[in-house]
Amino acid sequence: MRTRRLADDDRGIEGLPVRLVIALVVGVASLGVMLNMVSGLSGLGVTELDVAPEPEVTAPGATNVTVRVVDPDGGGVANATVVARSGSARLDGPRVAKTDRNGTASLRLDPKLGANQAEGTVEFEVKPPAGGPFVDRRGNTVLLVVRG
Repeated sequence: MRTRRLADDDRGIEGLPVRLVIALVVGVASLGVMLNMVSGLSGLGVTELDVAPEPEVTAPGATNVTVRVVDPDGGGVANATVVARSGSARLDGPRVAKTDRNGTASLRLDPKLGANQAEGTVEFEVKPPAGGPFVDRRGNTVLLVVRG
């Protein structure tokens, strides 16, 4: 077997720069994808909203419901839009109201239950005020409608 001196052997060097460039490109692309995923979460600076209907339980028929839009600390959120929709209790259509400076909105609801239905729900959706740190991604507290 013939031995070569290390200084005369150029086989290991010729493919090395290409491999380094490929590894660098793949690494930068992977890092870019990971950073995009993290920045796309938008969960670091947002606050989830909920509603607090009053009353929480009502009978079928026309009733006034005061809905307070609250942050996780229980503080009211002004200028949010509240939409009441049929859940398992029926409404004739969605009802919309905007919250005042205390975070409360008044809605006139007329929930109806089916013939063999003992209870149902009215669901609320919140559109947070524009430009704020608020979101409404999770389900909100519902209004329970119970036949008396």
